[in-house]
Amino acid sequence: MTTTQTASAVATGASMPKTRSHDEHSTTVTAGTSGVTEPAATRGKTSIADVVVVKVAGMAAREIPGVHDMGGSLSRTIGAVRDRVPGGRPNVGRGVKVEVGERQTAIDIDLVVEYGVPVGDVARDVRENVIAAVERITGLEVVEVNVAINDVHLPDDEQDSAESRVE
Repeated sequence: MTTTQTASAVATGASMPKTRSHDEHSTTVTAGTSGVTEPAATRGKTSIADVVVVKVAGMAAREIPGVHDMGGSLSRTIGAVRDRVPGGRPNVGRGVKVEVGERQTAIDIDLVVEYGVPVGDVARDVRENVIAAVERITGLEVVEVNVAINDVHLPDDEQDSAESRVE
């Protein structure tokens, strides 16, 4: 719906000036229509913020076996500090960038995979799961999902950081 109307204006049939509100961080999925003669399901518009697509894509990528973490090394370091702060919540959107249009979206994902898993298989599974989740939940068409593997998590990485090398 591109016009803003008050309930009294609709009831009296008075016309209101047409205004367009555009948020650079959201997209319109359905434009909708206005008027009492229209079906209830089509009265109004639906817009989806970019952060919604980021979170959906992040959750879908983390569901895939072989994905250890997401994001570049700096964002993972900052995320580790934030996770240790009391009351801090993990950032499910870390490592995800999106570009959202009116009906389509493109997604870039940075991953850290577990050592020993086939990287190509993990990337394919992430791509498929992200596309399915974003299209199902948001209704946007996903035109591409670019997966960048930034690091490999080795089994002994956590042990080295937890133990001191000297006594």
